[in-house]
Amino acid sequence: MAIRKSNKLPQTAALKQILKRCSSFGKTNTESFPEDVPKGHFAIYVGENRSRYIIPISWLGHPEFKSLLQRAEEEFGFNYHDMGLTIPCEENDFLSLAAMMMIR
Repeated sequence: MAIRKSNKLPQTAALKQILKRCSSFGKTNTESFPEDVPKGHFAIYVGENRSRYIIPISWLGHPEFKSLLQRAEEEFGFNYHDMGLTIPCEENDFLSLAAMMMIR
């Protein structure tokens, strides 16, 4: 029986890629990052209209948000240089999830 190797990055490596591409976390060169993204946050785009949201990096640890990231990876992969990190869900669903995560 052969073991099939997955082309997907381990979850930790995938999260590091997201942070590197989307976050101002630990960066001192602000030229490449929008000024409205505070340290420790990153921008995502949600829904059909691609509404932009600035969210804390701490959300990467929430199982619900991890599920959205997995859906984003399945739909778009991690090669999203031109379109930013896009979350494939309805905007109202994302807002409900965001409200729930802020309460915790």
